[in-house]
Amino acid sequence: MDEVNGDPSLHGRTGDGEKQISPVKEDRLSVLRRADSSVVQGGYSSSGRTSPTLLQRSNSMSTDKSQFLNSQQSGVSSPTTRSRQTGAFKSPSSPRSDLLTRPHSPHPRSPRALTPETSLPEAVRGSPRFRTTISGKLAFQQFTKSATFSKKGRGRLLKKGGTMFFVILFLWFALDWWYLSRFQVSTLQSLKKLGSSQADTVHQAGLNNGTSAVFYERLIALAAHALAENEFKPEPEDLWDEPALNSTTWLPCADQRLEGHISPPSLEDSSGYIMINANGGLNQQRVAICNGVAVARLLNATLVLPNFLFNSVWKDPSQFGDLYDEDYFIDYLKDDVRIVKELPFELQSLDLEAIEAVVTELDVPKEAKPSFYLKHILPLLTKTRVILFEGFGNRLGFDPVSFDIQRLRCRCNFHALRFVPHLQKMGDLIVERMRDKHPRWGPNEDEFHLDNTPLAEAEKARIRFAKPVPKYLAVHLRFEMDMAAYSLCDFGGGETEREELRAYRVLHFPILAKLEQEGKLGSAELNRELGHCPLMPEEGFLMLAALGFKRGTRIYLAGAHMYGGEAKMTVLKYLYPNIVTKEDILTDEEIAPFRNHSSQLAVLDYLGCALADAFAMTDSGSQLSSLVSGYRIYHGSGHKPTIRPNKKRLAQLFENNATIEWTHFEDRVRKLVKETKRIAVRPISRSIYRHPRCSECMCKHDAV
Repeated sequence: MDEVNGDPSLHGRTGDGEKQISPVKEDRLSVLRRADSSVVQGGYSSSGRTSPTLLQRSNSMSTDKSQFLNSQQSGVSSPTTRSRQTGAFKSPSSPRSDLLTRPHSPHPRSPRALTPETSLPEAVRGSPRFRTTISGKLAFQQFTKSATFSKKGRGRLLKKGGTMFFVILFLWFALDWWYLSRFQVSTLQSLKKLGSSQADTVHQAGLNNGTSAVFYERLIALAAHALAENEFKPEPEDLWDEPALNSTTWLPCADQRLEGHISPPSLEDSSGYIMINANGGLNQQRVAICNGVAVARLLNATLVLPNFLFNSVWKDPSQFGDLYDEDYFIDYLKDDVRIVKELPFELQSLDLEAIEAVVTELDVPKEAKPSFYLKHILPLLTKTRVILFEGFGNRLGFDPVSFDIQRLRCRCNFHALRFVPHLQKMGDLIVERMRDKHPRWGPNEDEFHLDNTPLAEAEKARIRFAKPVPKYLAVHLRFEMDMAAYSLCDFGGGETEREELRAYRVLHFPILAKLEQEGKLGSAELNRELGHCPLMPEEGFLMLAALGFKRGTRIYLAGAHMYGGEAKMTVLKYLYPNIVTKEDILTDEEIAPFRNHSSQLAVLDYLGCALADAFAMTDSGSQLSSLVSGYRIYHGSGHKPTIRPNKKRLAQLFENNATIEWTHFEDRVRKLVKETKRIAVRPISRSIYRHPRCSECMCKHDAV
């Protein structure tokens, strides 16, 4: 029986081969207490081990030597000897492992070569507390492949580990900063490319098109940086909604007729036939149609389906039936006005000029009152039985007009004029593709990790149905060459631009060109100060960026070919890459039937803007923008916002483009646009087609 470990019936074996003795016996407890006392005296505390002093290590070496000799004589091996026999302390990979594996020398080791464990008495090394500490220590030494692990070595390892931790942490933050910086300035880097050879190409393309290639370079760079920074920030709350709650209290009611409504007279009893040759584009023609219906009702006359004049600018031979459903138009208004497709046979041979039955725009004042027609046109109609109006855009004023005539104009514009089915179908297709999950808008998240099994397809459909439909913004960029020439404004293209627009005016607007030569028109600088100039493409999209539209917003760009061409489009797509036109969203086969028909192409733009989630115009004087905004007010139920710029105040703001900070520019733009989005009733003498919030067109209800 081992004298130190006690009765062999009370022991078991540990993983290192040593005997584990139960601590229940009293003599064993006394040994442990003595061992604890010696540990404290020798430099070991009950809470952990500390380095012994030099004197303590010298004393422990002497004690260890005598114990070693005694154990050799008595044939009893010490724990250290047993550990060498079992190889528990052996660490082949350690450079100091030979100190533990070689046979003991009769001469004691130097204090530096001794481990703290060998300096303890046998009783102490046999205690459970010591063996637990030593076993953990040995396991750590084996893990680090080091037989000796001094305090200095631990310090070096901890120092190296701490250094590595901070190096890794620094690298992680550096990589994170680099990634975010690259993400935020990706757009700015694209803009900086304009300073290279690409900029020369773009600038030259702009000069060839009569305008500067890049305008407001500094503000565009600031806008691009702001768009990158705000990519993951929420948009302003009222960006996609009408700003006032009372907008929902106005509901459409122009389709309702008043009590005691009088039906139109029969063909035989009517005062005659009214014919209209409408000029201009789609929007001017639409206004002429509605005004013609109102005048026919006013004079108790029969209306012949309007004819569309061939315009040298639009160059479109389309007629009424190519755009609108004729039968629906005639049937819908049958209780208001008699409408026929053509003159009776007996009147078709009349020489209208010979009988002085032709009335031109010079004969009718702009926005004439109903009294003018009753006084001057009705007697002529009674005499000739037929009157032809050459050009009839806005030849009927909006005030004062009787309630029933005003409501009839709204009924015609918002209800009776329905586009032919194939145009309506193409318009709906544009809207559908602007909101779909087509690859042009990026990958579909709900299609990742799903196979093509029927179950997976059903899951895709369920996810798509549950997700909100993407929104899109429509922008009418009224910046065609005819508009630029007609506006008499300067758009930064220098003398080349001025000469080109002047030549265009001489060819297409001779009266305007003559007035310009006589000096009877204001200068380009004065027109801009007064807010008479439409926004340039750069100005319009800077306004959108300041309002808070995200860089990934889907934008449908309406309008014909932009004056400035691809040069300006390149700049716009640096800010908003998801800009598409009808030519982009439709295939060549789908759009082929409408080519060379500007009015039919304008119908597609009209539908794409009217049905958009938000609509922004760059020229509030544009006919298409006016009609689209009126349609959105009338049919939008307060959920189709329209963004109208205050061109006069924006012109003042853009004058400071070289010094203004983006945050200040952003605040000013938002305040200006917020004022134009206020819900208000139609101002006196303003267009009922653009401002239908009035009792003649819409009915106001109490908010629920």
